[in-house]
Formats: sequence, C-alpha cells, structure tokens
Amino acid sequence: MLKLWIVPYVLRKPEDSALRALKSEYSLLFIMRAMLSAFTARPIVELKQRDKSKIESILAYGDRLLVGLNTGSLRVYRVNGPIDNTQAQNGPTTEDQRPSSSSKPNAVDLMREEEKFSKHKIEQLAIVKEANLLVSLSNAVVSIHDLQRYQLQETLIKTKGATAFAVTSNIVKDPSTDVPSIVSRLAVAVKRRVILWSWHDSELDSDTSELTLVTGVKTLTWATGTKLVAGLASSYVLVNIENSAVTDIVGPGSIGGAPGQDGGRFGGVGVSTISYMGLGGIAPKPLATKLGEGEMLLAKDINTLFIDTEGQSLGRRQIPWAVAPEAIGYSYPYLLALQATKGTMEVRNPETLTLLQTVSLPNASQLHIPQPNISLAHAGKGFLVLSERCIWRMGALDYDSQIDALVDRGRLDEAINLLGMLEDALLKDKESRLREIKMLKAQILFDLRRYRESLDLFTEVSAPPRRVIQLFPPIIAGDISSYSQAPGSTQGADKSAVSENEYNTRNHKDLRPQGSQSQDETGAGDAESSQQSSDETQTATNDTASVSATTRRPVGEAPVLEGKDLKAATAELRPFLVSARTRLQRYLNYDGTLKDTVARPDPTASNTQEAQELLLEHVPESAEERRQQLVDTARLVDTTLFRAYMFASPSLAGPLFRLDNFCDPDVVKEKLIETCRYNDLVDFLYGKGLHQQALELLEKFGKREQGDETASQLAGPQRTVTYLQNLPPEMIDLILRFVEWPLKENPDLGMEVFLADSERAESLPRHKVLDFLQKKDRALAVRYLKHIIQELNDTTPSFHQRLAEEYIRRLRQQGVSTKSARPEIEGDALDFLRTSRYYQPYKVLQMLPADDPRLYEARAIILNKMGHHRQALDIYVFKMKDPSKAEDYCNQVQLAETSSSIKSTSGHRSLATDLQDSTISIYHTLLSLYLSPPPPHKPQWAPALDILAKHGARMPASSTLDLIPEVLPIQKLESYFRGRIRSANTVVSENRLVAALRSAVAFSEEAKLRLGDDIPGGHGGRNRHVLITEDRVCGVCYKRFGGSAIKVLPK
Repeated sequence: MLKLWIVPYVLRKPEDSALRALKSEYSLLFIMRAMLSAFTARPIVELKQRDKSKIESILAYGDRLLVGLNTGSLRVYRVNGPIDNTQAQNGPTTEDQRPSSSSKPNAVDLMREEEKFSKHKIEQLAIVKEANLLVSLSNAVVSIHDLQRYQLQETLIKTKGATAFAVTSNIVKDPSTDVPSIVSRLAVAVKRRVILWSWHDSELDSDTSELTLVTGVKTLTWATGTKLVAGLASSYVLVNIENSAVTDIVGPGSIGGAPGQDGGRFGGVGVSTISYMGLGGIAPKPLATKLGEGEMLLAKDINTLFIDTEGQSLGRRQIPWAVAPEAIGYSYPYLLALQATKGTMEVRNPETLTLLQTVSLPNASQLHIPQPNISLAHAGKGFLVLSERCIWRMGALDYDSQIDALVDRGRLDEAINLLGMLEDALLKDKESRLREIKMLKAQILFDLRRYRESLDLFTEVSAPPRRVIQLFPPIIAGDISSYSQAPGSTQGADKSAVSENEYNTRNHKDLRPQGSQSQDETGAGDAESSQQSSDETQTATNDTASVSATTRRPVGEAPVLEGKDLKAATAELRPFLVSARTRLQRYLNYDGTLKDTVARPDPTASNTQEAQELLLEHVPESAEERRQQLVDTARLVDTTLFRAYMFASPSLAGPLFRLDNFCDPDVVKEKLIETCRYNDLVDFLYGKGLHQQALELLEKFGKREQGDETASQLAGPQRTVTYLQNLPPEMIDLILRFVEWPLKENPDLGMEVFLADSERAESLPRHKVLDFLQKKDRALAVRYLKHIIQELNDTTPSFHQRLAEEYIRRLRQQGVSTKSARPEIEGDALDFLRTSRYYQPYKVLQMLPADDPRLYEARAIILNKMGHHRQALDIYVFKMKDPSKAEDYCNQVQLAETSSSIKSTSGHRSLATDLQDSTISIYHTLLSLYLSPPPPHKPQWAPALDILAKHGARMPASSTLDLIPEVLPIQKLESYFRGRIRSANTVVSENRLVAALRSAVAFSEEAKLRLGDDIPGGHGGRNRHVLITEDRVCGVCYKRFGGSAIKVLPK
C-alpha cells in the first residue's frame, strides 16, 4: 500500500504579485511519494498454522538464531548465508515483490529444539559469550544455561520476581597491571532491586551487588560498561555500579522530573496513559536505547528525551510520535520504532527526527539488534523484528544507494545529514558527494531567492565559480548565463517571475505516484515495505524538503533575476567571487604560470592538485590543461566581479582593475567606454599591458581642446608623459612613438620622459633615445647628453664624443645676434672639454679652425688634452694675449704632474738647483715664450718677471738664468732670488725639524725600554722584578720554589 501525506496549502495573507508569492517559502501543495528505502523486510522464520506456539523472544549470534517460545521450548536455527538485498529498491514494494517464505526456503535451518528448556514461556534471552553461557528469563526467574548444550546450569534464586535483565561485555584494563581483560556484567531487575553479577575473562566473581531504587524497575539498558539506565514506573534513573550512585533523569511529561514540571506535548499525559486511566488500558513501558557514541534515547508514551551517558539532556526536541511505540532501537545510523497499533516500523534520522521510511510488519512487537560485541555486522546492521508468529530479518540498502535515493527525491538536507553521520569508509568518495549535494541545495536556495544562504553555502564547499556564475543573467554572467535572454528584454516582472508553488510543482511532476495499491491481507508471512513522507512539522522546518534537486537550472522555468532581486543577488555574489579570487591567487601567477605551492592550501583538499580541481568543473587530464583551466576560471571570476561592481557599485570597480587581474579586456573596455570612465580605462589597459591602446586613447583625448568636457582629466600631454614614464625600457619603440606629440606640444614636459629622476628613465636604451632626439631637435639631444653625462656619470666614449662635437658645432654657429647666449654656451662647452677624459681630442681638433678667435681657448684645451703644451701656451700668450689664463694653464698642468709624481716619490724634497738634468717644467716653457718669443713677436718683460717671482723656485736655476738677457737689471730680479732663497731655506728647515722629531722619538723609546712606562700592569723595562716568597708556587707545575732555580715566563 502506498501511503501519502498531503501538506495543506496555506498563505499568511492574500498576495496578488507573483514576486510577493515567491517570498512565501513552503506554501506548497504537493503529493510526495516515499523518501527512502533503507531497509527491506524478509521473513526467515514463520510458524506453521498447525503450530500453536508463539514466539516470545529471540537471540542472534554468529550464524545461530535462538527462538524462545511461549511453551518453554527453545528452537535453534542456523542462518544460511547473507541476506539477499535484491528487493531493497527505491520505492514501495509491490505485490510481486513482497517477501515470502517460498522465495528463500532455506534462509534458516532448524538445528534442534529443546522442548524442556523451561516450564514456562521464555521472556528474554542473552549470552555471556566469554563464559559460554546462555541467560534466560522465564517465570520471573533468571537461569544460566550452557551455550553449547543448552542445559540448565544454575537458577539464580535471588532473581525470583525478576522483570528484565541486561548483559554487557567490555574490555577493561587492570589499573595496577594495565593488562586488558574482558569484563561481562549481568544486571537483573527484581522489583525495586537491581542485582549485579560479573565475569572476568570467563570467571564468575563470587561477590554480587545489589542496589535498591525508589520504585519498581521495569526495564534495564546499559549506557556504558559501568552505568545503567533503569526505567521505573514513573521516571528514569542512571545507576553507577562502581560507586552505587543513583542520578534522577529529568525529562518532559511521563519521562519524569521535578515535581510540578510539565514539559510534555500533552501536559505529561499521553494517549496510552489516558487509555490506562480512563479506559482500562495498560501503562506504557519505559523504553531506552543506546544511539551513537555517548548518546541515548529514552521514550515513554509519546514523550522522548535524548541524554548523554551522564544522564544530562542534550536539548533536542521530542520525536513527533502520534502513538506510543512498542519498541525502539538503533541500527546505524537510523533510529527505529515499532508501532504495534499500526503494524509498522518507523525509520527516522536521529538528528533531524525526520521520518524516512515506514515498513509494514503486521503484528510486530519486538526489535532484536545484536550488540557489536556479539554480532560481526557493522553496529547492528542486519537486525531482526519479531511478532508472535514470524521473524523478519531487515536487509539494508547500501549507503550510496540511500544517498542517491534521497537526492533523487529532493531530500537534500537529509542526504547531507546522513553523509555527516556516516563514516568515510562506508561511502565512495564521501567528500565529493557531500560537496555536490550541498551545491545542489545552494542552487535550489538561489532559485528560492534566498541569496545569502545560497552563496554562503557555495562558498563553504568551494564551489566551482563557473557553476555559480551561470545562475545569473547575462548582464552579470555574460555568455555562460543559463538564461536564454537578458532579463527585462521582452518580459515584464510579473510574466518572468514564477511563483514558488508553480516552480516546486513542476519539479515534482515526475515524483507523483501513478496509483496506489491496497495491502494484501495474507498473514504473518507477508511483509510489505512501504514508505511515507515526513509529517507537517518536519516539512516546515526542512530548508529544501519541498524542492527537487536539479543539476542545472532549467532555462525559462526559474524566476528571472532583475530589479531589486538582481541587485540583492549580485551583492551576495561579490563575497563569493572575492573568496574564489583569493583561492586562485594561491596557485596562479598573474602571468598565467602556476606557483610552486608546497604547503596544503585548502582544508577541503588533501593536496594542491585536489585544491586546484575544486575550482574547476571538469577534472583536467594533464598539468597544462589544469593550468589553462585555472587561467580561464580566473578570467571568468575577475570579469564577473567587474560586471557585478559596475552593476551595483561602480565606485568599487576602480581598485579591481588598477591592481593585477585577469579581467577580459574587451568586456572592461566596453563597459568603461559606455560609462565614459576613460581615466579608469587607461589604468585598466596599463595593468593588462595593452599599452598601445591606452596611449592611442591618451593621444586622442590629449589633443582635444581644453573646453571639451569629455575626459577632461586626459586633456594635454601631462597624462601621456606620466604613462610613458611608467613603461619598462623594453618598450622603447612604443615610448619613442608616442612621445613625439608631447615633445611638440611642450618640449620641457616631453623631455621628462627621458630626464626624470626614476629608475625606468635611467635604464632606457640611451643610444636609441639619443638617435631619436637627434632627428627631432639637436638642442634636445644636447640636453639629454648633458643629463646622462653630468648627472648619471655615463662614461661611454661615443656619448662624450657626440657632446663635444655638438658643443663645437654650436660655438661655430654662434653669430652676432646670439652674443647674449654665447657666454653660457661657451662656458658649458669649455668646462666639458676641460673635464671630460672620454672623447677623442684629435677628432675634435679637426673641427676647430686655427684662425677663428672664438675657438682659441677651445683649441688650447684640446691641445692640452693631446699634450701639446707649447702650442697651447702659444695661443694664450700671442693670440689671446691673456697672461692670467696662460698662468692658470701652467698651474693646472703643474698640479696634474705633481699629483701623479707624488705616488712614485719617497717624500724627499730637493732643491730645483740640484735638478740640473731634470725635465723642463711648464713654467720654463711659458718663460721662454715671454723672453724669447718667435718672430715677429717681441719679449714681454712684465709677465716674465711675474712668472719668475711667483714660480721661479719651481724652475732649474741654470736654465732659467740662461733665458734672462744680460741687459736686464739685477734689481728687477730681486723677487726671483728672494723666492729661490726662501724655497731653499724652507727645505733645510724642514729637514732639521724632521731630524729633531726623530731624535725625540728615539729618546722616548729608549727610556721606555730601560725604565718602563710607569703604568700598572704595563711594560716594566729593565726594572722588571719578581718577588719570591716561601708560599709562592710555580704557575705551571704548582711546585713550591724553595731553593731551586727560577725562570720568569714572559708576559
């Protein structure tokens, strides 16, 4: 029978607009078939019609199944092979698929039957495996039997009147020896008492312990190896068997708690309780089961409480049971409950409490879930359900198929929750499946216009950016948009928007049932598996319970984004894109190459390659393909982020494209031109390296008239010059191409491209720059040469040669009309010719005419460079007739010669009179020109006498006196002789002074050696002494000196 739940269509208030209708989440009329087929029931033991016995209890361990009957007989079955899971299908079980005894006749084989096992019905069975014992409860007494022969070994007299017992086995380390051992414990509830027996490694302890509680004990459940939950008539208590501490468990309604507490859903009075009080029913039995690690569930009537192993509430809501369950259990990872009145077993998620499956099991009354220490099945998987006439074994569908079923039915939250509970080893690629399902949920939340939740979930799972961007219209996503046309192009908001009801109903068309089937009343042997959807409360609280999952949003069916919705979605998209951009920067350089990433960059990936593939929709086959996909993804992310900024907050777009980015240049250029943001466009083109386009744009707007308001910031050459200054030297051809018009408009500003005090300007190819400027304007070329030589200290000979030639050319071209500018030009030229050492003088000399008075001094400087001093002095003395410049020339030559000879001399100073054979000095050459000039020049006595007076001491006396004519009076030579005498006396005095100083130094050193330096601990000289006493010992061997010879070690 297919069971259906109908969720009523409810609106908070009438709304006419379809856009307003989308805001109402879960106002949906739909019929939904079964959510999950986690378990399939298969009968393995059925009592024949002629058998009047009833099944009271069962026990499964290994391949054995023990069945206790109401007659006291014990039947032992062997279970043959694993369960056949072919019937574990997604969907309701049809009549042809119903399990029957004939489908598997040999599921179990009856091995033996102990008819005299007990005189009364066998109410409960358990084993102590380590001690090879079988424990049974019959006629309110617990008995011990041999597990192999099933013979009675002992009847526990203390347990007379017992209502229930519980067995547990645990590995415990001895606190003194730290040796592990298996400890098994048996707890028996006898009226108000709890009696305990223990086995240590199959040896029964001689001592038993008892605990007395406030009321009669109905059920016992082990919480841990040392803690026991006891269900009393009106409450629950937690018993610590080690210290006998009893803790009351406070819970809602019939669970129990403080006086006056009323926390139950029906004021603490359930349906069964009402029946018990007013209609003669039976009070509900307190139920308990252990869930996951450290969790338990208590249930009484319709009230439930989740607690930890300390008895404290976990704060979860109650399970929405309409009828009190007959039994509860836990089969990893599901919570099970038997509804005896309905003849069904409910399968729920223990965390969300969602009803996932309802299995029809007529007259089923008990659950038997083997404990992990007894059953080798994983955490009780493969449990048993029994009625009075039948035993079913529940076969579980594999977990991957269960997840697929939940996803196919749109139960994404349940699938996510189930994946979170399951261990990684139980699933194929758990992380990838969980990520994919979360992305499906995020896409559905996006279609429901819950943009923040959707984008936060996309960010959490590191969704591929392309998949998220596709959800947006072309104005944001561009060509990859899932929309067939831009929003608002042909449809209005009312026509394009689709209500949530319509959207969800369309997505559930394939989930509607084709028909229903009636239940076949065939008896206990027929088990029909059918499921139902969760109740109204669970549907209303599940984020995506009413939405079907789709891998790709259908174009034209989902609400079209526009207006305020588009702005809201775009605002939430930007943080996602920024996060994706940051992750891409971990692996990708802006030149498109991969970074050498060693550390694990992404916590959701096990290595760098997996972290990179999280950003991609398709796994690449090679490293190069991966790199290209990363580049394409980075381009998509940055371009979409730019579109989002331009759409919602244009002022924020500037920082994006001014920094390094992967934006598509065509998209950015189109948008910026459309919005007249030309200055930003120039910045973007510079960042992308599209310099030619940027410079063409700057030239276009720079040449416009100042009155043009369009791109006023780009008017004039200033912006172009600034741009060119920031280009690298490798682009010299582009720089020279676009610097032409700034040089024409404003030469001084244009030259800043080459003369700026920046590293890039200094590293430009100077030969190319110079050749370019030479063709445009020689004055600009001279200016550039002066800059690189004088400020940058460039010693390239060709540059010095070209500057020297330019100076000579300019000096020759100076006419009468430019006399005012000549002194400055001439001064710069002469200074350069005089100071530079890197040009070729003979080439420059060829450019200097011998008869041009304007170039006399320049010619003299060049002759000086060539070492032709007499010809240079001839120009100063006879052509320029400037004795002062001739003397300055001699001083410079003398200074240069003196500085070069100092390094090779010992510092001894000799008289010029002693240097009879020494080289003739430059002053001697000048004096010879004054006193013995070539014809037709006459002697010049005045400058000659001045030279003798000032520099006579620097010239040899014999050769100097030979130049003096006899007709010259001695009186005019007085200054010459005074200078000679003074120079000689200076040398003698200097020698005497040096000798006296050396004598003083020698005396001081001798005194120091003889007398010491009178410094404590310093040099003692010859007065050094050592005091030997009777107690003085040697510093080496530590023997007392006494009368032995003494040796003094030097300090």
